[in-house]
Amino acid sequence: MAPQPTTTLLILGASGDLTARLLLPGVSTLLRAEPERRLRVVGADVRELDAADWRGRVQTALDAAEVSPAAAAAVLEHTRYVAADATDGDALRALIASLECERLVIYFALPPHVTRLVCETLERIGVPSGTILAIEKPFGDSLASARELNALVTRIVPEQRVFRIDHFLGLHTVLNLLGLRFANRLLQGSWDRGSIERVEVLYDETVTLEDRAGYYDRNGALRDMIQSHLLQIMALIAMEPVATVGERDLRDAVSTVLRAARVVDPVRHSRRARYTAGSVEGRPVPDYTGEPGVDPARGTETLAEIEVEIANARWAGVPFVLRSGKSLGGVRKRAIVYWRPPAHVPDGFRGHDTADRFVIDFKPDGFELHLTTNGKGEPFTLEQTVLRGELGGGALLPYGEVLGAILDADPRLAVRGDAAEECWRIVEPVLEAWRADAVPLEEYEAGSRGPRHWASSGS
Repeated sequence: MAPQPTTTLLILGASGDLTARLLLPGVSTLLRAEPERRLRVVGADVRELDAADWRGRVQTALDAAEVSPAAAAAVLEHTRYVAADATDGDALRALIASLECERLVIYFALPPHVTRLVCETLERIGVPSGTILAIEKPFGDSLASARELNALVTRIVPEQRVFRIDHFLGLHTVLNLLGLRFANRLLQGSWDRGSIERVEVLYDETVTLEDRAGYYDRNGALRDMIQSHLLQIMALIAMEPVATVGERDLRDAVSTVLRAARVVDPVRHSRRARYTAGSVEGRPVPDYTGEPGVDPARGTETLAEIEVEIANARWAGVPFVLRSGKSLGGVRKRAIVYWRPPAHVPDGFRGHDTADRFVIDFKPDGFELHLTTNGKGEPFTLEQTVLRGELGGGALLPYGEVLGAILDADPRLAVRGDAAEECWRIVEPVLEAWRADAVPLEEYEAGSRGPRHWASSGS
């Protein structure tokens, strides 16, 4: 076999937290699993960083992942850091020319407004043939800005070489969902409005701001999690059967669901709240408005929930409830499918008051099937029996899976341009209602499950 071409991963914004906390560890777990990859890692940012500091950051990530000595040495031999302003045409042209690479991946570990400026610069100076652009969320901050950014990046490279990053959608998570959906006759026959009453997709976190107020306070839970990650998960749950799990079939099916989705009434079908002082897992947590860098006047929500309708023959009338929040009393990263009650339960049975449901857990991946059965020792009393199973997980960190797909030029797990636009279309009416204060900003104590009168979900 011919040797793999050498890929240069150029990380713009390399001195920041994203690179140290996620990207370099992701690269390292990928190289641990696939030491034969020919990869050069170059960092660039406006901040001055000496060679020893940068090399130390790379070395730390490689050591933590226990990358083989040979693979680690190959990366360390060529890695370097360049202090450069990527929005300056001359500086960026000189940086790219200095790489002398066979294949180039430009990773934007930058704030959204800087990403746009760099893309405008790349449009002016051009990029080498075959260049891939990897762009972190949020992809724009509105439907109009997403359309403008899509038009801009596809003037630089074709859509197939634009990777809009959603690290929530790792390869194993996606394939587990598709395997459950389409490889099980038990589920296939009941996966529609005739059998399913509602679906919930939940991402409740115990983490707080963690020094990210500069980003989070300008976005909030709706933009940060629901607009991107949870709508994508919803689309995978609701999509029609696909012929293959290839890039075109998969991304076409996702976009078809998103085009049919909407929040019918943004006032009645959305809720928002913000945490107050409390305690999470024994840690004291201050009021959100007292966190460093937070502007209370923005009214940023830390917990958001929307109800989405998918207007097609399979799902008409089935609410999809998407919820995500921070500083909550427990971690819940799951999708829950609630089946409708049976048409008739014979007289004489007692206790049938809990919906059968199918729970899909993310990270670690697994599932629970909650079924109504006869009670232990009392056969005329019905109760819930839970069947649990584990689903296959990958050996890589989420960013390792993301980077592996990028380096393989496999865009099936990247968010396609039209899907990114549809996600903004779905949430924009909600954002408008919130800006007009048509939906109250409620409060919940840090460490709780949310506002007390909110209906409990996902138990």
